[in-house]
Amino acid sequence: QVQLVESGGGLVPAGGSLRLSCVASGSIFGFNSMGWYRQAPGKQRELVATVTRGGSSNYADYVKSRFTISRDSAKNTVYLQMNSLKPEDTAVYHCNDLRQGINYWGQGTQVTVSS
Repeated sequence: QVQLVESGGGLVPAGGSLRLSCVASGSIFGFNSMGWYRQAPGKQRELVATVTRGGSSNYADYVKSRFTISRDSAKNTVYLQMNSLKPEDTAVYHCNDLRQGINYWGQGTQVTVSS
């Protein structure tokens, strides 16, 4: 089992920035991909960004050039730097860890962007 704990969410005005962190613990051996997904009220969970253990990243089109994902494998931590936030970025952001074909999810951290 892998446990994921997110932090860093909050309320910011449009144009502001936030940095999310997610720490993994438990059975954290082997290679994995980590990432962030988000879910707004009444909507399905959607991809934000992912990063492999080797550092290759992938972004959803709606966050490219504004968000940056990074990871510190030694600390089992993944980060999401979010700049130029928009009201439509408001959602619960969930950390994801994919290893050996199993998806693990954190409880999520709320991000609210005011207009």
